[in-house]
Amino acid sequence: MDHSTSAGSAATAQNAARKTPLYRQLYFWVLTAIVIGILVGWLAPSVGIAMEPIGTTFVDAMKMLIGPIVFLTIVGGIASVADLKKVGMTGLKALTYFQVGTILAMIFGLVAINIFRLGDGVNADAGSIETSESAAKLIDAGANQEWWQFLTHIIPESMVSPFVEGNILQIIFIAVIFGIALNAMGKVGAPVLDGVQRLTGVMFKILSFIMKAAPIGAFGAMAYAVGKFGVSSLTSMGGLIALFYITSILFVVIVLGSIMLFLKLNIFTMIRHLKEEYMLILGTSTAEPALPGLMRKLEHAGVKKETVGLVVPTGYSFNLDGAAIYLSLAALYIAQATNTDLTIGEQLGLLAVMLLTSKGAAGVAGGGFIALTATLTTLGTIPAAGIMLIFGIDKFMSECRALVNFTGNAVATLFIAWWDRTLDADRARRVFAGEAVEPMPSEDPIHLDEVIDIDDDLTEYGHHGPKETTAKHAEPVPDLVSTTDRRPAYSETV
Repeated sequence: MDHSTSAGSAATAQNAARKTPLYRQLYFWVLTAIVIGILVGWLAPSVGIAMEPIGTTFVDAMKMLIGPIVFLTIVGGIASVADLKKVGMTGLKALTYFQVGTILAMIFGLVAINIFRLGDGVNADAGSIETSESAAKLIDAGANQEWWQFLTHIIPESMVSPFVEGNILQIIFIAVIFGIALNAMGKVGAPVLDGVQRLTGVMFKILSFIMKAAPIGAFGAMAYAVGKFGVSSLTSMGGLIALFYITSILFVVIVLGSIMLFLKLNIFTMIRHLKEEYMLILGTSTAEPALPGLMRKLEHAGVKKETVGLVVPTGYSFNLDGAAIYLSLAALYIAQATNTDLTIGEQLGLLAVMLLTSKGAAGVAGGGFIALTATLTTLGTIPAAGIMLIFGIDKFMSECRALVNFTGNAVATLFIAWWDRTLDADRARRVFAGEAVEPMPSEDPIHLDEVIDIDDDLTEYGHHGPKETTAKHAEPVPDLVSTTDRRPAYSETV
């Protein structure tokens, strides 16, 4: 065995085993920033509202990387596999799982609102409900939303527009086509694949830089949210918010927890392992900034690169467990509040419509309300104007939606990997438990707990080993990558 390889692996294990002080961990500072942001928004609302640009700038900075990272990861994954049929089967399995998961999530919402019936007694007159300008735009968009449009919307107008608009579905489509073509070219396309894999490493390095500002972004977003919407909405409709949170927690523990138990994994250790991403979502109210970190950590936990690259981005548009719970619960609440009686059959019909309309608004601003309005309009029995009854508290439920969506996508990726018989459950168990494990062959040595440690920046999101090792034991640059061994160039041992 090469001594430099052994030394590098040993150094990596030692780094991973080292206990990082709390004050140098990302989630601690993000959580602190969230608490400070809540206090600022509560005690000085005008100051909190003024913090909006800080939060939006950070989220925009993260979103600008999502498109390239998703594209490069999918292309690299598909182009590296020997059998493209496995990629197609993985995609079909993922879509099947997504639909089953969505149905279960919606059933949870329907059962919860039918048991507690929080809308009874509101007696809202749909004809007299005043609609704000912003809500009216969403209602209009939902009324004109067809269930089949998400299929035609997958095809972009140009190769560049999806990256400009941040349309994940269209980026996935381009990446899949590009990856298949690159795979079909064999050795001729090997230099392009090598460039794709090196660019992936560069993108994750840029991501590590931006992540340093995560606490500042979380502070700005939370201060603005509390300052803008206040806490009055929490007290006026606290029951509905509490029901949504409790239902979501039960879904995660019972449904997703059972799936993890089936995989012989523990959902609570997985959640603890992803704590940095959860804090980021909690602070920004959206799961998108946490997508790259989830992909990296799942790959490190033993899920194949091509599986992660295909399932995680697709799940962000199709596997929305939190949004499914919200849709079913909100629709039934509006029906109860407007005294619209629905039979069990009509509620099941509502669920079937939501399975389609929820996909039509994937990746669209205000997608939750657009999907809800499209559902109510398509069904025709519940007044669409009733969404104004929950418009004011939607912001306080967005964090929970994003957290459940994120958890559902993590579990989905692990399950699809098991379904493909490629999941290293023992490695995943050890990684989630915080044990030191050597890097996968297709990844860089990483130390995922030290995201904001400036001194150890080179150990985060991949590096090429210590400088002195590189100088003394540098290996020659390999020839063109063969079609049978297409390990990412940036992960080669030095």
